[in-house]
Amino acid sequence: MGFLNASCSFTRFRVLDGLSDEQWSAIPDKLRQFAFQDIDELPEMQAHGWVCFEDMLDSTWRTAPPQKGAYFLFSLRLDTRRIPAGVVKKHLALALRDEKERMQAQGKQFISRERKKELKEQVLLRLRQRFLPVPAEFNVIWNTVKNEVWFASTQNRMIDLFMEYFLQSFDVHLEQMTPYSLAESLLDEEAMSRLDRIEPTEFAVNA
Repeated sequence: MGFLNASCSFTRFRVLDGLSDEQWSAIPDKLRQFAFQDIDELPEMQAHGWVCFEDMLDSTWRTAPPQKGAYFLFSLRLDTRRIPAGVVKKHLALALRDEKERMQAQGKQFISRERKKELKEQVLLRLRQRFLPVPAEFNVIWNTVKNEVWFASTQNRMIDLFMEYFLQSFDVHLEQMTPYSLAESLLDEEAMSRLDRIEPTEFAVNA
């Protein structure tokens, strides 16, 4: 789900680093430098990168530019190749059976651990070429006036990936805006001290 849908779950971030005019102007080039690279014809299990907000198939921003007034809009695309465990188990069993027959013909009895590992890697490589990766898109809105970034996901693994790739791409650190961090930005030291002393309330009735 993204920001153009009727409903959307998202995570807010505060930009911790100040950007120079040169850095601001370089953002479109940075997006293209760290753009998504397709893995349909490659054996990789996963790939991620930036794509156009309006079209996740556009990694060169031919559809529309990323800058919209005081905002930068783009998306993080994540493609993941998923091979069912049952399929891997079946084809590995077939590979081991063929290997045993070949070894018996040579008068050998046992398959070494290293050879089993090699066979598994060969099976996985063949299966990767038969299963297409599943694409996913996560919208990003960067407010350059308020120095805030909105990311259309609340999954911890996606948040970690986004923060790491954002830093790698733009050399900019983000801080997740939790309720506590928002309170820190609004309250003085005395009020924060009172907040830290608040005890949680239990609403469940003890049996």
